[in-house]
Amino acid sequence: MRFRKPKEEEPSLGITPLIDVVFLLLIFFMVTSHFNVASGIPIRLPKVAQKAFDRNDHKIMIVIDREGRTYLKGEKIELKDLGPRLQNIVEKEGLIHLLLQADKDVKHGMVVHVMDLAKRAGISSIIIAAQWEPKKVY
Repeated sequence: MRFRKPKEEEPSLGITPLIDVVFLLLIFFMVTSHFNVASGIPIRLPKVAQKAFDRNDHKIMIVIDREGRTYLKGEKIELKDLGPRLQNIVEKEGLIHLLLQADKDVKHGMVVHVMDLAKRAGISSIIIAAQWEPKKVY
């Protein structure tokens, strides 16, 4: 009696485990990545050695670029209109913090003027943005 030999399957690489591994890697990198949220306005921040405490309360952002143009929440605004707009925001949202990003070449007087407008509008605290340099010692 003759027995038939079973057919040997050709070795192949299963694609399902590879897809699983790729998706796991994708999820890992998405979870561990840090995205730098910028205002979209090109400014160079001054450098600091000490990192400040970062909170995510009610924040609004004002950016002052190198030419002295002022932006509130990414929208260009004149200084004469800044005070009333800030006051409206404070009345609507209540207690808020102001994140002030000014280019390092902007004159100090302009930054102080914006800070004064914000305080008069009722802003509770002003956070001045700076670029952190961890190895720099003064």
